[in-house]
Amino acid sequence: MSTPEPDLSRIATEQRNQSSADIDRLETIEMLRVINDEDARVAPAVASCLPAIAQAVDGIVARMRRGGRLIYIGAGTSGRLGVLDASECPPTYNTPPELVVGLIAGGDHALRHAVEHVEDDSEAGAAALAEITLTAEDTVVGIAASSRTPFVLGAVAYARDIGALTACVCSSPGSVLGQSVDIPIEVPSGPEVVTGSTRMKSGTAQKLVLNMLSTGTMIRLGKTYGNLMVDVQPTNAKLRVRAIRIVAEATGLSSEEARLALEAANGDVKVAIVSTLTGIDTVTAKKQLEQAQGRIRDVVEGDQA
Repeated sequence: MSTPEPDLSRIATEQRNQSSADIDRLETIEMLRVINDEDARVAPAVASCLPAIAQAVDGIVARMRRGGRLIYIGAGTSGRLGVLDASECPPTYNTPPELVVGLIAGGDHALRHAVEHVEDDSEAGAAALAEITLTAEDTVVGIAASSRTPFVLGAVAYARDIGALTACVCSSPGSVLGQSVDIPIEVPSGPEVVTGSTRMKSGTAQKLVLNMLSTGTMIRLGKTYGNLMVDVQPTNAKLRVRAIRIVAEATGLSSEEARLALEAANGDVKVAIVSTLTGIDTVTAKKQLEQAQGRIRDVVEGDQA
């Protein structure tokens, strides 16, 4: 049975942007100014969705503390952005690769190649989640600028049947996708500079929201101390220097003192910081961090010491 033709007339991202209607007539600098002016509208649009984003972060954190995962799923640009955000969590926050997962219609091949027809297969979206053994403790975030992608709709329907928390990131307020999830994050980013080219403003909005979801989650899980990236693993020369700087910034030690503190902690940034700030030995610092689920502030300012 053939897939019915989608009605694009009501989709926000498919409307014509009057600000760029004559963009092909403009001098290059003016053309770029139009694009930049439209890009400047994205951050305020995301700001209007902060309550929903916060609700999603809190839900993700609650489930991760029970062993759940964060799973992004999308097609095309949306899928690529989800995979990007997921892939950056292990090196940034030392998370296991399976904690934040990015799934794209068409699989890894679609990261570099257009595989547009796959997005019309709702059963494939459900199958992608079944393949990773989705559970009720997981959170599934469907990403689709237009909000109508069958692959994503099929995935979130499956996730809800399983009992997982569901959210979406799209650019069409009042959308079918938004009505299909527990937490709709519908960013009113408006018509694109080039009509329907959702890799532009919609993609920028998605990147901002995904940054907030993963970063907010990691902060709540104790992966930072203040704004310091304390779960960094010093596995190369640059990261070893960064680790020393982080310990120095967090403790007030000199660079050389921070280097020695890191050596005493076997390269564990968190242990070096806790040991220095509390005066306890590194073995005790490591044990207390484990009891506090890795949250430095709970050990330093709480009743762990």
